[in-house]
Amino acid sequence: MFLLSKLAWLVIQPLSLSFLLIVASLLAGMARWKRLRSLLAVFASLVLFVTLFTTAGAVLLQTLEDRIARPAAPADVSCIVVLGGGFETDVTTRRGGFELNQAGDRFVETLRLARLYPQAKILVSGGDGSISGKYEGDAIVAERFFPAFGIEADRLIQETTSRTTFENVQNLKGFLDERSLKDCLLVTSAFHMPRAMGLTRKADLAMTPWPTDYRTRGDEVFGFDFTQPSLNAQLMTTATREWTGLLAYYLTGRTNTLFPR
Repeated sequence: MFLLSKLAWLVIQPLSLSFLLIVASLLAGMARWKRLRSLLAVFASLVLFVTLFTTAGAVLLQTLEDRIARPAAPADVSCIVVLGGGFETDVTTRRGGFELNQAGDRFVETLRLARLYPQAKILVSGGDGSISGKYEGDAIVAERFFPAFGIEADRLIQETTSRTTFENVQNLKGFLDERSLKDCLLVTSAFHMPRAMGLTRKADLAMTPWPTDYRTRGDEVFGFDFTQPSLNAQLMTTATREWTGLLAYYLTGRTNTLFPR
């Protein structure tokens, strides 16, 4: 299932899909299937235009980010769970250190919470999610990250084998039960929180959502935008991935609702 999901994503992400449609259009033209060639070319152009020159990606991502709001800070926290994805592990595997990527705010916010709640354990869930399996995971990098900012190593709990969000939650249950940790804060990107909370509820894990890493302003509306095609493509790619994940998890019974609150 892991490999299948990775391969499927290589095909359905917007820019890859556009490229494959263009190739299919050229092949249809070579076979003299003129109507099919035209349909494929139009579809490829439409996907590219919406991805590059509209705010559709921002609107789709904003819908995800607004689904679950951050609550008021609790008075006491025994555990902070952060889902991996915030480090450039292909870089850190060879260079060491801790290079944050766009989702690095997951770990910056966890660091802030760790200082705010000095008694709380920090559980980092994240193994190597690459197809090759040759990189260190976020949980390994976290072993260098948190002590570098004065967080005691004995507060850290590392879950190093999960490769997907589903595996994150499945593995977390055992880690939390073993240590009798309950009612933890769950830190992940705001757009990723609906899927993560859907999984925790299915697994009967009581967690308080703590979204971070917002990518949209909060007042996005659909329209044309010719000023920043690369950013528009990035937002659309992230939104497409997350909405696809929500649909896949719901259809396979991993979550109880399509769009968890």
